[in-house]
Amino acid sequence: MAIFSDDENIQKPLDINKRTKNKNLETKETAFDKSFENNIRPKKLDEYIGQSALKSTLKISIEAAKKRNKPLDHLLFYGPPGLGKTTLASVIANELEANIKITSAPALERPRDIIGILMSLKNGDILFIDEIHRLNKVTEEILYPAMEDFFLDMTTGKAQTVKTLRVPLPKFTLIGATTKAGELSGPLRDRFGIIHRLQFYTTEELSKVVSRTAKILEISIDEDGAAVIASRSRGTPRIANRLVKRVADYAFVKSDGKVNAKIAQDALEALNIDDNGLDGTDKALLKLIIEKYDGGPVGLETIAAALGEDSKTIEDVYEPYLLQEGIIQRTPRGRKISPEGYRLMGYKVPSLQQQLF
Repeated sequence: MAIFSDDENIQKPLDINKRTKNKNLETKETAFDKSFENNIRPKKLDEYIGQSALKSTLKISIEAAKKRNKPLDHLLFYGPPGLGKTTLASVIANELEANIKITSAPALERPRDIIGILMSLKNGDILFIDEIHRLNKVTEEILYPAMEDFFLDMTTGKAQTVKTLRVPLPKFTLIGATTKAGELSGPLRDRFGIIHRLQFYTTEELSKVVSRTAKILEISIDEDGAAVIASRSRGTPRIANRLVKRVADYAFVKSDGKVNAKIAQDALEALNIDDNGLDGTDKALLKLIIEKYDGGPVGLETIAAALGEDSKTIEDVYEPYLLQEGIIQRTPRGRKISPEGYRLMGYKVPSLQQQLF
């Protein structure tokens, strides 16, 4: 595909922070980033907890790339939010001792945005694009030759003076992350050499995450306290890390600052998070379907309107865990509460469902 350069001087690499007004592409690090997010993120694969099968595969691929002195194949990570896709990209960059540029698909609005980033890369660099399924069509087609042949196809001039140029790019690795792999186009998905789905974490794995985060943040927590937090973290490290701070705040104010099982339980109950990790919105959703719609089926848009929530938020944030745990079911006619959902909410399972299950 030929890409119009908007009469820019394509011989000079673009400084993406100066040549575009899109502030999302600028690299800014806040105090919060330095003190929390960046500090608790693992730097090496051996420090990365969970995703054992994925780590084994990555270790082999990374070692092979090093021995061949060639860039790693393009990677695509997909799965629910909060499972560590961005963290994993940084870990890979550290393992390869490569620079990494991080952006998101919504930030790449115009051709010059992605062109500027691609032309600023160096050999062996890693480009990480979050929510890659949201790339617009033009940007996506620019990536095709860049990923396959490491070239940019560009045109300059207008009308009869149009010239086509094929600009070489350094050999880089693209890492894409998405919560909706099904929304990626076939041609883009097929250009990734390594595709992996990140799985929800077990309680044991999350206990290790909680203990590691507490140690980094200098929070005193015992094994039982870590297990309580892990059991209510919905299988997601991001939620576990957030709860560690909230429970630590509670312990600091209400006790001596040390987190044990009792303190963790009291703190999480104060946050309205039950033993199954269900929060206020989850319970409101389940109660709505049970009481107002006889357990379902009911459409997603109807649920969203009744709760005053965005349908995308329900579908992307709340439903994955509820579906994973078998608390709700998706049917052609809408969402439906499972017998397990009735039991968790303290309702009697309807006789018809008891017969079906």
